[in-house]
Amino acid sequence: MDVYREISLHLQGSSSGASMNSVVRKRQIFSITWLTYAGFYLCRKNLSIVMPLLHGAAGLNNLALANIVFGYSLLYVIGQFVCGPLSDRFGAKRVVGAGLVLIIISNLMMSLHASLSWLLIFACINGVGQSTGWSGLVKIMALWFDREDRGVIMAWWGTNYVFGGFIATAFASWSVAQPWILSHLAWRRGFIFPAVILLFITVIFLIGVKEKTGTNGSESAVTADAGFGLKERSDWSDLAKLLRNPALWMVSISYFFLELCRYALMFWLPLYLVERLRYNLQISGYISSLYDLVGIAGAVLAGYISDRLLQSRRAPISAIMLFGLGIVMLCQPVLTEFGLVGVAVAISLAGMFSYGPDTLLSGAFVQDIGGARAAATACGLVEGIGHMGSLFSPYVVVYVSGHYGWDRLFLIFAAAAFISGMILLPMWKLRPREKSEMRIGRGVVQTT
Repeated sequence: MDVYREISLHLQGSSSGASMNSVVRKRQIFSITWLTYAGFYLCRKNLSIVMPLLHGAAGLNNLALANIVFGYSLLYVIGQFVCGPLSDRFGAKRVVGAGLVLIIISNLMMSLHASLSWLLIFACINGVGQSTGWSGLVKIMALWFDREDRGVIMAWWGTNYVFGGFIATAFASWSVAQPWILSHLAWRRGFIFPAVILLFITVIFLIGVKEKTGTNGSESAVTADAGFGLKERSDWSDLAKLLRNPALWMVSISYFFLELCRYALMFWLPLYLVERLRYNLQISGYISSLYDLVGIAGAVLAGYISDRLLQSRRAPISAIMLFGLGIVMLCQPVLTEFGLVGVAVAISLAGMFSYGPDTLLSGAFVQDIGGARAAATACGLVEGIGHMGSLFSPYVVVYVSGHYGWDRLFLIFAAAAFISGMILLPMWKLRPREKSEMRIGRGVVQTT
């Protein structure tokens, strides 16, 4: 399928009377923001590949590695609460651009030294930089694209972090394993190479995403001004309205349990494959990348089902896929008995059932809740509360795997997935109002 052709049809269909120039510019925004957030993962997933190597390079045990992941996750969570409102108030391009610079610097610094304190400090700085990305870029997307077909458009756009995670894992695995380029740097290449690539992506983002698109007064405020006009800026009253919205809290709590699972799998799958199943690091890196690769299908499938079959209702397909994730987690120890194929199938299904609800809950659903005006704030709240689950995930992994074995750990993940799905059931029939101005209110949206 021609992805650009598919997206263009939705752009034209959702913007009656839109000029061809407007469609082209939307495609440009879509492409650059997609590439940018995929780039964020180059300097996020690389840590999971480098972690097994740090056992030998610095003598860091699993608890020390968990502390590094916790430090990263803690600053990431705190940053979500701050950066969402900042993007709404001062402009997403500034906030995201600053975050990209922090990420590049922190990854280059982590390549210099392998002590716990050094890695912890710059992992925390990396977490701050990473926290600017999703809410800021979702804000830009909310301002450029209308509610119609939001599930489909955001499903395709949400493949950025799924595909980005796959490429990042494979690229980091290649970086530390290949013997031809700077082999004497060993594990350090896992931080240096991704940072260099992200530097080029940062330049593209800063040049290609315009805060002001010119003086053509024929275009609407949303299409002619990439969302950073005063008309679309949030104030503190929007935050108060969001905090009174029950849908925001249900999505956030569901997302908490989903992220506990997803971040544990994202960071610890390679180590699980090395320690428990005894695969070498290169094979473990490539197999674990299936989690992200097959997750692309789950993200797109969830968006299409939500918009085409469920009238833009996000909760039903999210809950169903979360129940599917719980079943896969229960079956994981059994599937490993079938060797490499069984492991690959389990990881692939886990990716599909994780990323489908993840892209909806953190993308289209938060845009439905916040609207263009407060999309970044809503996203920051959901991401911040949800990613508190990622704070606990490293210690859950280390404690359960150390005391009860890796297989018991998947029972914890299954329980978290089932809880996440059940929390969404009260919102089964909830959907955005059609053909209406959206503002924060009771339910998902309320018409003005």
